[in-house]
Amino acid sequence: MPKNKKNMQNPRIAAIQALSEVLDENKNLGDSKALSSLRDSRDNALARNLAYGVLRWKSALEWLAEELLSKPIKKREVDVQRLLLLGLQQLWHDQTASHAAVNETAECARLLGKPWAVGLINAVLRRFQREQELILKKLEQSGKQYAHPDWLLKEIQKDWPEHWQGIIEANNRQAPLWLRINRRRADEEKLRADLKSAGFTCNDHAYARDAICVSPAAPVTKIPGFEEGWLSVQDPAAQLARDLLAPRSGDRILDACAAPGGKTAHLLESGEDIELTVLDRQSQRIEQIDQNLHRLGLKAETVVADATAIESWWKGEIFHKILLDAPCSATGVIRRHPEIKWLRNDAQVDSVRQIQAGLLSVLWTLLAPGGLLVYATCSILKRENSEQIHQFLKQHPDAAMEVPDVEWGTASPYGLQILPGEARMDGFFYAVLRKSA
Repeated sequence: MPKNKKNMQNPRIAAIQALSEVLDENKNLGDSKALSSLRDSRDNALARNLAYGVLRWKSALEWLAEELLSKPIKKREVDVQRLLLLGLQQLWHDQTASHAAVNETAECARLLGKPWAVGLINAVLRRFQREQELILKKLEQSGKQYAHPDWLLKEIQKDWPEHWQGIIEANNRQAPLWLRINRRRADEEKLRADLKSAGFTCNDHAYARDAICVSPAAPVTKIPGFEEGWLSVQDPAAQLARDLLAPRSGDRILDACAAPGGKTAHLLESGEDIELTVLDRQSQRIEQIDQNLHRLGLKAETVVADATAIESWWKGEIFHKILLDAPCSATGVIRRHPEIKWLRNDAQVDSVRQIQAGLLSVLWTLLAPGGLLVYATCSILKRENSEQIHQFLKQHPDAAMEVPDVEWGTASPYGLQILPGEARMDGFFYAVLRKSA
C-alpha cells in the first residue's frame, strides 16, 4: 500500500485500502479508517461507492477477472487484483465514463508502486468493454451472477425456496436511507419543511409510524434536525420492535444486547414512563449508546455486562418485559453491509445459535409471570429464527407464542419473518413469547 499521504487521498486507493481492512482484517466497512480519512466529500463518496460495490458483487467480479485474464494474478499482488475488480465494478454497475474507469483505475497501479500492472489492468478493462455482452452471458451460465458465497446461497434457497431469488436481488441492491422521528423532541412540521428546503424528498412507511425515507441519501451531518436530536438512522423493520413490546407506564423493561441503541432510544421516545435497564457486554458500545441517548435528550440505566452472567448485574427485580435483540448472522441486512457475505461462515452461524439459546433460557428466568419477551434478529436463516424458537418452546412449557395482529411479515407457528426488500425494509425476525401467569 502507498505510504505517500497524497496518494492515500486518492479515492480509488482509499477504496482498495478499505477492502483490505474488511477482507484481510475482518473489519466492518463502516469502521474503515481509509474511508474516514478522506477529506474531500466528493472523493469520500466515490471511495465508499466503489468499496461497497466491490463487496456487493465480489465473487461475480472475481469470476469476470479470471475469465478476462490470460493467467491469474499472483496471490501476493492482491492489491492489483482488487484494483482490477474496482475497474470492472465501475464499467459493469456504476456506468462510469470509460476514461475514468479504465485510465484512472489503471494509473492507480503506479500509486501502489506497481507500474508493471498499468498495462495489464488497462488491457483487461478494455477487453471487458469490447466483450461485455458475451462475457456477462457466460457469467449467468456459471451461477456466479448471484454474488453470494455458496454456503449462504444454498441455505437461502433451502429456507426460502419460493422467495430466494427476490432475497438475493434485494441483498445486491443499495438500501434506502430510513430515519426515525424522535417525537419527544422534534417539531415534525418544521422538520419536514426543513428537509424539503434542503432538497430532500420524504416518504412515510406503511407499518412503522415513526419512519421516514429520505432521498437522496446523504451523510447524517447534512440532514436537518439530526444534530438537534430530532432524527435517528433506523430501518423500519427495526422500529417495529417497539410496537411489539408495547411499553406502558410503570413497565420495568430489560433491553438486552442493546448496542447500537436504536431500539433503546425508540422505547424511551414512546413517551411512556418506563424503567429501562440497558445491557451490552462491550464498554465502547455502551458509550455509543450513552452518546446517542444524550443527543436525543434521553436517559436510561446502561450497564456493561454479559446478559447471561446475571449475578454481575441483576438487582433481583423481575422484568415485566424483555427485548432480546439477539446476536446473529446479520444476513437480513446484507444490502446495508455487503461485507457480511464474506465475513460470515456456516460454523459461525452454528456458534451464534448456541449464544442465542443461552440468552433465551437465562433471560426467561428474569421475566415476571404473565410477562412478555420479544426475540429479535436481523437474520433470515431459519436455524437462528423459527427453529430456535421451536426448540425453546419445547424446553419451556411455561412459554407460549403470541401472534401479533399485523399486516407485515411472513407468519409461521414460531414467529414473523420480514424478508429483505419487503415493504422497503431490511430482513428481520420477531417472536413474541408470553410467560404463563
